[in-house]
Amino acid sequence: MINGGILALLLGAALAVASMRSLLAAVMLTGLYSLLSACWMTMLDAPDVAYTEAAVGAGISTVLLLATLAITGEEDTQPEQVAPVPLFIAMVAGMVLMYGTLDMPSFGAPDAPIHQHIAPHYLEVSPHEIGVQNIITSVLASYRGYDTLGETTVVLTAAVGVMALLRTRRRREDGDLGEVA
Repeated sequence: MINGGILALLLGAALAVASMRSLLAAVMLTGLYSLLSACWMTMLDAPDVAYTEAAVGAGISTVLLLATLAITGEEDTQPEQVAPVPLFIAMVAGMVLMYGTLDMPSFGAPDAPIHQHIAPHYLEVSPHEIGVQNIITSVLASYRGYDTLGETTVVLTAAVGVMALLRTRRRREDGDLGEVA
């Protein structure tokens, strides 16, 4: 019942973001959406994902978007219209993703592949192999270390790309592009 309530709030927040003309309100609602996502992930017994979503989604992303608004402005200047091609692509992608979930085992099913092969191995081997008694810490810090490094690299690359775009825009506005005579 609580999961259903949180999912309803998530849907309401997503629809509110999509209908906002004020970019500041949209940024605040995306922060709320991330916070609700973190609450939902906590309810699903995924505290590591919830912490990450709260820190990155509700924290860092909101701060970066607010900083962007400080540079660009708070109002949407584009006329309100729905582009049919991107909407169609998004709907088709959503349907394909939903179709892909039909073969998945139900949530928490004891006969799911993860409970038959991977989890017992980590529970048995991890304390001796890694030397850490907390299984979650050993999985995140050691077994998934390259995955975490990859995620960090993606975030760093995105930040560098945004800074490069902002720098190019600022140079263009200042007229420092070094025009050829």
